Amino acid sequence: MPRKPGSMEIPSLGALDRAAGQLGRQLAQLLRDAIRRGDLKPDEVLPSTRALAVSLRVARGTVIEAFEQLVAEGFLESQPGADTRVAHALSSPVSSAAASGQPLAPNVAGPIPERAQMFTQVARQFKEVPQVPFAVSVPNGPAAPDDAWRRLGNRLRARGAGAPTGYGDPQGARALREAVADYVRKSRSVRCDASQVVITSGTQQGLYLTCQVLLDGDACAWVEDPAYRGITAILESSGHPERMVRVPVDAEGLNVDEGIRLAPHARAAFVTSSNQYPLGMPLSMARREALLAWARSTNAWVIEDDYDSELRYAGHPFPSLQGLSPDRVIYLGTFSKILFPSLRLGYVIAPPNLVEAFCGARVLIDRNPANADQHVLAAFIAGGYLDRHIRRIRGVYAERRACIVDAIGRWLPGELAWLQPSDQGMHLLLWLGRGVDDMRVAAHAAQSGVVVRAVSPMYAGKRGPMGLVLGLGGFSDHEIEVATRLLGESIAAVERQSRGP
Repeated sequence: MPRKPGSMEIPSLGALDRAAGQLGRQLAQLLRDAIRRGDLKPDEVLPSTRALAVSLRVARGTVIEAFEQLVAEGFLESQPGADTRVAHALSSPVSSAAASGQPLAPNVAGPIPERAQMFTQVARQFKEVPQVPFAVSVPNGPAAPDDAWRRLGNRLRARGAGAPTGYGDPQGARALREAVADYVRKSRSVRCDASQVVITSGTQQGLYLTCQVLLDGDACAWVEDPAYRGITAILESSGHPERMVRVPVDAEGLNVDEGIRLAPHARAAFVTSSNQYPLGMPLSMARREALLAWARSTNAWVIEDDYDSELRYAGHPFPSLQGLSPDRVIYLGTFSKILFPSLRLGYVIAPPNLVEAFCGARVLIDRNPANADQHVLAAFIAGGYLDRHIRRIRGVYAERRACIVDAIGRWLPGELAWLQPSDQGMHLLLWLGRGVDDMRVAAHAAQSGVVVRAVSPMYAGKRGPMGLVLGLGGFSDHEIEVATRLLGESIAAVERQSRGP
């Protein structure tokens, strides 16, 4: 199409995404980028707002908005009755690489701080994994929420309580807190009301808030050995990793007597009481009573991460620790696992005297949870859809579990790999034989398109028994069959390498 007479263009500008809206902000960013690259030089005159608007086929007001913003930021200069030009103050030399559009060489600086290095390691460990077998919590197909979630979302986000609004309550929307309190009372025997519920962005944030609220000074905490990497990474990042006391786990769960021997006056104990992660056993009743007796006698707190409690395939889920001692237990739960991970909604149920402290800590992280999905989830729970969903996925994951167990029996030799007995949860634990390194197996399997998680780094010192966490996911029988065969090949390859020539 021929260009309109009198129109002007700046060749260095990219295209505007008209579907995305906010064209003034987009134009301002394109101009910033052009100035930083050196495509627009200091003191260079820009086209008039009218000419540029004609060239870009946008309203003149859009260009005025972008120019005014960049004048305020110091990128442009403008005087009444004069041209708008690139600011003279931006006359620092531009490298030849930048001028040619080539990537700039990395800034050569001193070593980054030790804490920054630690956070870098955490980022690498928590990278997004492909949605393939045996990734944990991949709600494909029948494991995903049904159309009720979509319908509720469309209605509530458009015109209802989930429509865009101002800042929300740091404690969370009242409707969701009431729904959560009712849900955990009926399903988990938790004793609380809505005033004790603090909505979080999943269990990980709940763990972080708990550490911020409870662990001041030289206070230390019991942590299971092995344990979920999310809690150990938080305590390691505190700058005082010695405050984390790793307490061994046996067939009955956390060994309370050993915890008392190691750190009798610990401030807190972090436990996955219903389904120990990653080993899968529940905390026995004797250990529950011993743990709560210790907490009462020392004024300590028990942090109950109720991991995968809804998904028990034989009998009913175990009741919560919180219901036995509401004044000493801080209860953490999440909807990310049973609905979908990107939901990022969980909750803390705290004793009344700690609720405001949790809200204050929450404000300093992200002020308040996202509003819209809170109201959708509240309606989903109140309408009985969540209970129906859990009943359905319990059957789905039971079938996936049986399929994986059957495939393992066919493709994995018993002397190299065997399953940990378990009757609940969204994962299976596969132990590996002598000389089979789980980290090497995980890396080898990843090259074949199979995702597994090594168990040994979850132990103190990051070297424990060799094993793999296999997520059940929502994968088909065929996908599981192929993935199990490939996993068996990876295990066999690593075992051969360990034997040497």
